Amino acid sequence: MKDLVTAVMDAVHMAGFVEIEVSAKHVHLTQEDVEVLFGKGTKLNQVRPLSQPGQYLSDQRVRLIGPKRTMERVAVLGPVRSATQVELSKSDCVALGVKAPLRESGDLAGSGSITIEGPCGSLEVKEGVIIARSHIHVTEADSRRLNLKDKDRVAVEVFTERPVIFKDVIVRVSKNFACRMHIDFDEANAAGVEGFTLGRIIRRVDGEGIGRMK
Repeated sequence: MKDLVTAVMDAVHMAGFVEIEVSAKHVHLTQEDVEVLFGKGTKLNQVRPLSQPGQYLSDQRVRLIGPKRTMERVAVLGPVRSATQVELSKSDCVALGVKAPLRESGDLAGSGSITIEGPCGSLEVKEGVIIARSHIHVTEADSRRLNLKDKDRVAVEVFTERPVIFKDVIVRVSKNFACRMHIDFDEANAAGVEGFTLGRIIRRVDGEGIGRMK
């Protein structure tokens, strides 16, 4: 059965389709900040793996404190990173009273600020809050067959009862990735995305077509 599913998904990718996943608000932490929030020597505990190899949901939760309100039990994703990062939707930012730019993951200079609180301490994050740009994780093999490069920008047509075309979607290429498109809950709600949903890469933003896999 696993081999059959793999074959089906390979065929899906060969046709230029990509599975769409919805990313809720979450936090990435450095090891130092994990220990501030949860106690010295604490490691992130994996609950379940995520679609991207090596990434996982931990059982740790934090509180986000903004100027207007607080959000409880926000997920912490692992493994630890070199910089602490909070990813929110625009609606989350409005609710919290936080100002955050639309950015690629890891582009944190001049980004938003927030307070993160755990059971053992709190952090005043001066910059690190972003609204993540919609993006597609692409394997190296898929990128070659689809004529895509890392940092390309594409348009993606989403197949739902409320079909939309997302423009300016960033392509991220790595041999360590699984082929998925990530959007936030605001984008998902606007497009009616729920459950298993496919999108089709239809063109690059520069106007060039996307080659089909052979």
